[in-house]
Amino acid sequence: MKNRNEEYEALKKKALEQFKTGQPLMGKDGAFAPLLKQFLEASLQSEMDEHLNEIERVKGNRRNGTSKKLLKTSDGSFELETPRDRESTFEPEIVRKRETVLADNLEKKIIGMYGLGMSLRDISGHIKEMYDTDISAATLSSITDRVIPLVKEWQSRPLEEVYCIVWMDAMHYKVKDEGKVTSRAVYNILGITTEGKKELLGMYVSESEGANFWLSVLTDLQHRGVQDILIACIDNLKGFSEAINSIYPRTEVQSCIVHQIRNSLKYVASKNQKEFMRDLKEVYKAATLELAEENLKALDEKWGKKYPVVISSWQNNWHKLSTFFKYTESIRKLIYTTNAIEGFHRQVRKVTKNKTAFTSDMALLKLIYLAQRNISKKWTQPLQNWSLAISQLSIIFGNRLKLAFLE
Repeated sequence: MKNRNEEYEALKKKALEQFKTGQPLMGKDGAFAPLLKQFLEASLQSEMDEHLNEIERVKGNRRNGTSKKLLKTSDGSFELETPRDRESTFEPEIVRKRETVLADNLEKKIIGMYGLGMSLRDISGHIKEMYDTDISAATLSSITDRVIPLVKEWQSRPLEEVYCIVWMDAMHYKVKDEGKVTSRAVYNILGITTEGKKELLGMYVSESEGANFWLSVLTDLQHRGVQDILIACIDNLKGFSEAINSIYPRTEVQSCIVHQIRNSLKYVASKNQKEFMRDLKEVYKAATLELAEENLKALDEKWGKKYPVVISSWQNNWHKLSTFFKYTESIRKLIYTTNAIEGFHRQVRKVTKNKTAFTSDMALLKLIYLAQRNISKKWTQPLQNWSLAISQLSIIFGNRLKLAFLE
């Protein structure tokens, strides 16, 4: 009893001194570190007692000493003694074999920091500074790799049958492939459910952006349960709308007006751009389709001879650029640009901006998956004025939307 009291007094004195001087109470030299070690080792001994039941003993299985390993936790590192049995059949649960990082605390912190865009070197430095624990880049990489099954499960999860609006666009990154740095396109599909909530339907990696790959993406959406998309908002990629309608023939396709304007201004002399834009606004800002088409004719009459390529582009793509005119103002604002998905991409780039080149396609997917998981935490409420928008969509699309509500 005297020894226990002396140990307690010594522990109390050390803890008080460390508290007053601002030293960590846990960690390698912390006063409380031995308590965690004692708790874990006692738990392991209890697990061994349970493992060596009557059946095991009849087989001749017995204790066989202990093995030691350095265990790293958010409270520091210490040497842990794990009991062994003769048959080597003991599988501890509280601290598993070959586990050197205590999963329930430090791993969550590591994955959280990785998901915010911190490099493995920065994470290692932070862990060392905060917890007096050294973790190698290889161990950190192994920990972040535990996200991979979650990524694959998320990529193949079932989707809803109907999405009211879907935006599709790609981001571009550099990835190391067999010693060379190559370009990768990450295809993202952002949808609005019938409840008016945002949902990232999927993300896919390819060597380049093209209509053929988008076709495979859309096919995957169909296999995962998407039966109908009411409106699809896209950039002006050649063959994109045809790819959509080959899988979803009743989907209304709206090409992004902003993309079209940017492409147009590339071919307009800087001295004419201000005047040209003033005339062009009369086209896409018109109140009705009829007025927009009249203003497009006027634009052709004024600028057609000087900039025939620009005017032809508007005329040839007009069937995709003018889709939004059939809707009311609240829906027009949602679909006439791809701003919704570009806003999502801006948030993702804040996380990936420090990565000059990813080590693999999966390393790229891991980080974007963690980024979208953080971003989507805010997608809990319907879009503003969604009740009005869904009422209008119900009138326009009739049974296609009513069936979704009946499911």
